[in-house]
Amino acid sequence: QVHLVESGGGLVQAGDSLRLSCVDSDVTFNHDTKGWFRQSPGKERESVAAMSGTGGGTIYAGFVKDRFTISRGNAGNTLFLQMNNLKPEDTAVYHCATAVDLNKFYQGEYFYWGQGMQVTVTS
Repeated sequence: QVHLVESGGGLVQAGDSLRLSCVDSDVTFNHDTKGWFRQSPGKERESVAAMSGTGGGTIYAGFVKDRFTISRGNAGNTLFLQMNNLKPEDTAVYHCATAVDLNKFYQGEYFYWGQGMQVTVTS
């Protein structure tokens, strides 16, 4: 059963910003590590950013560092990804996901994820 629902994707131009949101309807996972991964046609999944459930630790892929910022809502069941200075190579379907810890997330070992939404960046 899908309990992660993403929103905020869309079509933008290079240099623009988008803010992705994810709501987790299952409060059981409020304290789990959550993050975002993306996938483009013909490419492997890429972990983008993640945040631990406690302590606020974060991890970012090198290709988005200093452009994207991950954050969680106070209630713990919402997750955001602020994406600035978007580039055409950021075009992908973005998914919200959970994992055991930050390292597992970065290695692609997600255990739940949402259906994803399209982000398209034109040049």
